[in-house]
Amino acid sequence: MNAPATARTLVIGVGNAYRSDDRVGLDVARLVRQAGIPGVDVREESGEGAALLESWQTAETVIIIDAVSSGAAAGTVRRFELPGDTMPVGYFHYSTHAFSVAEAIELARALNLLPPRLIVYGLEGGCFSPGEGLSAAVARSAPEVARHILAELQSQCTPSLQGTD
Repeated sequence: MNAPATARTLVIGVGNAYRSDDRVGLDVARLVRQAGIPGVDVREESGEGAALLESWQTAETVIIIDAVSSGAAAGTVRRFELPGDTMPVGYFHYSTHAFSVAEAIELARALNLLPPRLIVYGLEGGCFSPGEGLSAAVARSAPEVARHILAELQSQCTPSLQGTD
């Protein structure tokens, strides 16, 4: 398991680099990392639930980016903020682990282990088969999500995701 975050803000890109659109969380995290915002720790994770719980132990704000499958058009973006929102468990079922992002979040909620602020960006994937490239719609959405996350990190307010949901 990774060591707990030491930065007050932690950004976690979740995915599998070898399952097409499932890699989008990793790609968005890399774009956020390139901005080099002080006090923001950016990590890439497989999405295994116990590792996620461990990684955010000391962070004040955690932002997770992951591919979702809800039946919406590929590239659609959904944003959830906890503790208020409920994570739709079915959206995050493409994890290669049995214990997914949504299940980790709901377990953390039940155990009172959620970070004070937890934001989840879910990008609707179109293809989860073996392969390294993103589908066109997801590839177009990834930089837009990174821009929204960077704006949110820099302003500490919630920017709107116009035209993405």
